[in-house]
Amino acid sequence: MKKALLYFALGTVLSFLINYLFYSSKNIGLDIFYALAFGFAWGVAYYLDTPEFTLPQKLGLSFLAMGLLVLIGTLIFTLELAIPSILKFSTVFVAYYLIASFRANKTLRR
Repeated sequence: MKKALLYFALGTVLSFLINYLFYSSKNIGLDIFYALAFGFAWGVAYYLDTPEFTLPQKLGLSFLAMGLLVLIGTLIFTLELAIPSILKFSTVFVAYYLIASFRANKTLRR
């Protein structure tokens, strides 16, 4: 769990810095929200990267996390601004498991 939180924190900070320094949108709150979605994806992907979770459980929990992002984003901003957060989440989630698939043990935890 500690490493999942570390992945969350590092993903959030790196994403925010990249967006802020190179993309520089006019809405800092939206940049923070997108960075949190990015970090949340890395943390959740790492947390679920264990044989204790079955594939349907991983899929269900990732959809639950995306739904949570949309709900929070819609409450704070609008639905149109919340949708990119799940695109970032799903891209990171797929990338994590794609990278893991190239390893012999199919996990990035070891």
